[in-house]
Amino acid sequence: MNNKMEDFLTATKLNELLHKKELEEKNKNTVLWILAVIGAVAAVAGIAYAVYRFFAPSYLDEFEDDFDDDEFDDDFFDDEEE
Repeated sequence: MNNKMEDFLTATKLNELLHKKELEEKNKNTVLWILAVIGAVAAVAGIAYAVYRFFAPSYLDEFEDDFDDDEFDDDFFDDEEE
């Protein structure tokens, strides 16, 4: 009778350990899925930003370029008048 009781307790402890291990693996899988979703969203956002920067016109750069060109043209004409 004592031997059967020990076998029962051993089986119960083994079952608890297996159940605990299953819960830990489930939690790990959940964390991995969450990180995968966050990574995918970040990748899509990065690609969208890169496409936006590539196709969006840069009005400020064009304005500065035109302004710089005007300065050089004025200096060139001032030298000719002298």
